[in-house]
Amino acid sequence: MFQSGPVFHANYTSTADVVINQGGTDSTKTYSLIQLATFICATHPATPVDPVFTVLSASVPNSKKGAYRIFESIAQNEYVQAAIHHWDKGGRVITFKTGWILEFLGATDEQNAKQGKRQYLFVNEANGISWPIFWQFAKRTRQRVFIDYNPSAPFWAHDKLIGTLPEANDLSAEVQLIISDHRHNPFLSVKDHARTEGIKDPELWNVYARGLTGNLSGLIYKNWEMIPDEQFPFDAPTRMGGLDFGYTNDPTTGIDIAVIGTNVYLHELCYEPDLPEMGVRELFYGRKNFTAENKIYCDRDFTLLRLLKKAGLNVVPALKPPGSVKAGISLIKKEFTMHYTASSTNINFELKRYMWEQDRVTKKFTNQPIDQFNHTMDATRMALYTKYFRKSS
Repeated sequence: MFQSGPVFHANYTSTADVVINQGGTDSTKTYSLIQLATFICATHPATPVDPVFTVLSASVPNSKKGAYRIFESIAQNEYVQAAIHHWDKGGRVITFKTGWILEFLGATDEQNAKQGKRQYLFVNEANGISWPIFWQFAKRTRQRVFIDYNPSAPFWAHDKLIGTLPEANDLSAEVQLIISDHRHNPFLSVKDHARTEGIKDPELWNVYARGLTGNLSGLIYKNWEMIPDEQFPFDAPTRMGGLDFGYTNDPTTGIDIAVIGTNVYLHELCYEPDLPEMGVRELFYGRKNFTAENKIYCDRDFTLLRLLKKAGLNVVPALKPPGSVKAGISLIKKEFTMHYTASSTNINFELKRYMWEQDRVTKKFTNQPIDQFNHTMDATRMALYTKYFRKSS
């Protein structure tokens, strides 16, 4: 029917419930998975129940420019054309003579994701689709789920699926990870291979030449160092705390901060909602060499500030004038070398996801950070900005 490469065969022979395709540029992951969908629909007998193969993209325009366009090129093949019974080009639904239905959908919202069931699901550029929408589609898939993406930054596939056992993920699914890059594409020219292999930037090369997970695409902080907990400098000349208040859903986040010269060391103390005032006190003052003389900079919620002072904490309202978020980020990036302890799991989690907002029309990154994955980031920034803003200005 068509020529195929190793990525096609790796997916076709997989027996996992969820097959994750993480790949660099020109690795054939998307093309191979559209080939796979076409091959199954054109040659396999349809199942008696829900004989549907769904290809899901972030939106219908995304599908038209990507997955659906690839299918249109594959469908020029005479064998594929002979296998098609009806093609609704307006609705992007193809019915095959075998009885299979191949549909191309956009991920509109979670409610629409609850409609319809299928045997197979392919989620194209999965890092552009939210976990709740993916989960709704995946739970209504009977046989196998395929996903693909360029690994420019970690997202829910890394957090919830990769490296998990069926009993440990939200889909109760066996997961297989396939990493591919341009070397797995037998149809590229020597010049194309050389162009990708010759990427100079090490981080870009890891992502696009080797399909390895990176920290690109508008990430705000890229060079923070994780250190063993025992390397936290309890005897640092400058010691302070950062506290970002949480309420019903958001976590109250406390950070122990030590400063030696231009080196800043962070240790996460708490990350949970509705933490009582005395609980916060014990976390800070239970740390070695952290005393009531050390200031704790926090949100300007004066009701909570009074309660914390009553509990015996040396809390100070953080400076938050207009523009302080961007100024604080600039201060951290320009003037400090950042380190955080290995047990600070939420610092590590947010650090890999704290990004600049992206303009919906131009797709360019703005100079405004996203309002999520920011609790440890805000606690750290507020403290350092309030302590050192005069130097910064």
